[in-house]
Amino acid sequence: MRAPRQEPTKKIAPVIAARLNGHFSLQMQADGSVTASVDGYSVNLGQFSTAAMDRARNLTGGLPLASFAGKSAVAREVDVLVHRLARHGLLEYRLSSRRDEQDLVVIEPQVPEYWPQRTKLDGGDTVVLSRFAYLRRRGNEMVLESPRAGALFRICDPAIAATLAALSRPHKISRLRHHAASFNLDLLELLLDGQFLLKLNAKSGDGLRMNEGDGNLVLWDFHDLVFHTRSTEGRQANPIGSTFTYASVVSPLPAVRPPWLGKKIDLCKFSASEPISPFAKLLRERHSVRDFDDEHPVTLAELAHFLDTTARVLSEWKSGANFDGGPEVTYSTRPYPSAGSAYELELYLIVSNCGGLARGLYHYDAGSHALVAIGGSAQQLQALSAAAEFAMDAPGPPQVLITIAARFGRIAWKYSSIAYSLILKDVGSMIQTFYLAATDMGLGGCAIGTSNIDLFAKLTGLEFHVEGPVGQFALGRGKKPEAPR
Repeated sequence: MRAPRQEPTKKIAPVIAARLNGHFSLQMQADGSVTASVDGYSVNLGQFSTAAMDRARNLTGGLPLASFAGKSAVAREVDVLVHRLARHGLLEYRLSSRRDEQDLVVIEPQVPEYWPQRTKLDGGDTVVLSRFAYLRRRGNEMVLESPRAGALFRICDPAIAATLAALSRPHKISRLRHHAASFNLDLLELLLDGQFLLKLNAKSGDGLRMNEGDGNLVLWDFHDLVFHTRSTEGRQANPIGSTFTYASVVSPLPAVRPPWLGKKIDLCKFSASEPISPFAKLLRERHSVRDFDDEHPVTLAELAHFLDTTARVLSEWKSGANFDGGPEVTYSTRPYPSAGSAYELELYLIVSNCGGLARGLYHYDAGSHALVAIGGSAQQLQALSAAAEFAMDAPGPPQVLITIAARFGRIAWKYSSIAYSLILKDVGSMIQTFYLAATDMGLGGCAIGTSNIDLFAKLTGLEFHVEGPVGQFALGRGKKPEAPR
């Protein structure tokens, strides 16, 4: 007797929902305005109806995106509110099973404008993990990250991690559907949109390095791109700056290292008795200046002299690459040292207050010693200037904010896995050159430890992996200390 045929188990589509992250709560004021608040910090989100607010209260546990995708007035209001929350970085998204409402994945945006989108896949498509994707332990969680992605994925179901591991090799969707322990097409489509996955075709090869992105991306090693995006602002949501994260765990190290035991040779008796040289005096006088005299700003002539002293191209030449069949490579000489004479650094100036020069964004053309105006959003320029002011803990914005950007491919073409390390060394050399030139000219300057690579990309139209910020320097005329009364 033939056994009754079993009907295939019907797949139940998961639910994507938005929810407030952290401990934020929504509060409706008497005038109908809504704020998101936590620990005395609040964000005003605008005015909304009582009906929209009642529905939005479900954001605490999770509000399905489909529930406010309609055309009703309330749905449109909720859609506006949720997108405003997203722009302020106050939302996360949960992908859950419709059957038991258990979280499968929680998506944590790393850029404010992130919104879950799916790129369609069908059974005949072949996908593979990006070489920049990595799965790691964070506390008691497993998270999937990539420097190319606008969000990280918190993996709540171990079976999903196993599926991701299988995708280290190209797989057809139809094969995954039958063999993966936790196949979820919605998740794969979210990962494809987030650039965690690549979709291959007959011409794409095996999904290895040359198949992902353009030539500029091919030049990046995994660890360099991770370091670049995780040590700057714009493409991560982690706290940055003076956070004193480990103050309660580890005592601060002393300013001067305790001496080694052993015979000490006193060098003081070898110190020169003659007057200190101008250069040595310059080194000792160098210091950071954060307070600028806006009534007497730096002038265009002074800025021209500063750039001529520190960054101008002094000479150019060509040389063959030191391997058989290598192409001819162009080189230059400039006032600061650079690894392999690559001189990959470019200067972009946000001018806020400079005598003889209009406010705006400029690129310094080091070859012809000229400033080239670049059209940019005034709002974005102000945001970068304000961020520098905040990073310096200064009473006002810098008169000239110099963003040091790197043409990554210029140095990665030769040095591969140590490219980013060499770029940062070159930035250090350039910043010291800036400090000494500013001090010699009677100007003030201050190195800035952070920069927003995503905002810079939007301002210039340059992709963040092609040319982007690796350092900043504030320049201006320092305020003279007030004479004691």
